[in-house]
Amino acid sequence: MGSDSLKISVHFGGGAEILFDNLKQHDLELPLDNGTWNLKRLIAWIRDNKMKSKQELFVKDDSVRPGILVLVNDTDWDLLGQTEYELCDGDQVHFISTLHGG
Repeated sequence: MGSDSLKISVHFGGGAEILFDNLKQHDLELPLDNGTWNLKRLIAWIRDNKMKSKQELFVKDDSVRPGILVLVNDTDWDLLGQTEYELCDGDQVHFISTLHGG
């Protein structure tokens, strides 16, 4: 039996959460009507559906801006193919800002 949505959990930390109404965790159900979801598609969806302002602080081109660490199930996305990683049901995706003022 197939499901018509992909259920994942997205977490923001290191200050990135202030771009998302100060919510550190978002449990998402993404529609599977247009095929699979990869991180590139997720980042665009987050930008278009969850960000209220200052998109340039999170997104650059088709990815996240430098200084944002991305982990999928506690694994650095560099080891998984970065934006091309295909999301699976139950994945936990973390976006952690490593840039801090001082």
